[in-house]
Amino acid sequence: MIQGEKRLGDIIYVRYKDHVLFRDMDSSTANPFTRECIGWLDFEGEDYVRIVWERFSMPDPPNEAKPRATGLVILKKAILEMRSID
Repeated sequence: MIQGEKRLGDIIYVRYKDHVLFRDMDSSTANPFTRECIGWLDFEGEDYVRIVWERFSMPDPPNEAKPRATGLVILKKAILEMRSID
């Protein structure tokens, strides 16, 4: 359930189903995990969103700046809940 209007740069909460890799176990016990993420909305497309939860505010060294961030790409069909945090 994706609630309300969101803009790039908004801080959002996302609850989603994640894939699970299983190995050498009873496969009937393997199910998707429900996970949560909080971060800045970096991109929203038709099929997925990109959430950044860590970004570098100061380049090092200053004259060699490169955009750098850490986050997740989440398929929209796996999203259970997504809302802005005020």
